[in-house]
Amino acid sequence: MQLLGHSKRLILLAEDDIDDQELLENAIEEIDPSWQLVCIPNGRKFVKYLDSIGEEELPALMILDYNIPELTGVEVVKELNDQGRFSDIPKIIWSTSTSPIFKAKSIELGVKDYITKPSDLASFRTTAAYMLSFVKQ
Repeated sequence: MQLLGHSKRLILLAEDDIDDQELLENAIEEIDPSWQLVCIPNGRKFVKYLDSIGEEELPALMILDYNIPELTGVEVVKELNDQGRFSDIPKIIWSTSTSPIFKAKSIELGVKDYITKPSDLASFRTTAAYMLSFVKQ
């Protein structure tokens, strides 16, 4: 995972499903190839990575799977909410679950949205465009 010298066009994705990673990455690439999507496969490593980087390396957007190993997406957001330096970065939870309880819990923590993962290729592009709409230009 080489990140040195990246611009503010970084999206950090907490996702352990390789297919979902690749589908989202391809959709974002089609929309705007200047974005760099970096995938971290579990919540604990996601938090450790964020704690290890400087202000100039912070991502423009964080996308977190609700059910990732070690720390869930919601648990990651709770930890990040305790650190002010992440407060201006939009965070999105996405999941295969359509649970209104999961959605309410996520929104309550201040995420921009809780999105159900698309089930077809065409919808990944629409979802990716919607996610990118939360980034300050």
